[in-house]
Amino acid sequence: MSDEKRDISRRQFLNYTLTGVGGFMAAGLLISPVRMAIDPVLKSGEGGDFANVGLEVSEITSDPQRVDWTVDQVDGWYESEVNQTAWVYRNDDDEIVAFSPVCKHLGCFVSWEGNDDYPEEYFCPCHNGRYYKNGVNVPGTPPLQPLDVYEQEERDGMLFLGNIRPHEEA
Repeated sequence: MSDEKRDISRRQFLNYTLTGVGGFMAAGLLISPVRMAIDPVLKSGEGGDFANVGLEVSEITSDPQRVDWTVDQVDGWYESEVNQTAWVYRNDDDEIVAFSPVCKHLGCFVSWEGNDDYPEEYFCPCHNGRYYKNGVNVPGTPPLQPLDVYEQEERDGMLFLGNIRPHEEA
């Protein structure tokens, strides 16, 4: 090593300074998008996919009953309560079944025994869509698929409903 002192010109100093400051600014701008891309991957699953609908399992009968509940939904920084609805009943095998009330034709709301001409059926008033009690669409009516089914489980005698999945008889 030589004992000579290396002088830096004013131009080199400004070039080094501006490059360093620009690098810090670019890194600061990239932190947010990188965090948004990586953060969902790093979050642990809370296992909170099921929501208590406020209905005791012992109260569920063979006649479909409408169940309404709310779930907390987080979209970015916006938190809201979303209303959910299901038609719940016990089938002939004494199993609990929960159907989504959304018609598979155009997304209207179906109701149990919603039309006097079609008792013991789910009825969609938008285009006279009909479904049997087991959720299967009546042939010759506008819906071409059965009603979707909620995943469910029982905890401490209460009914918990989860995600919607397609009907198995589809």
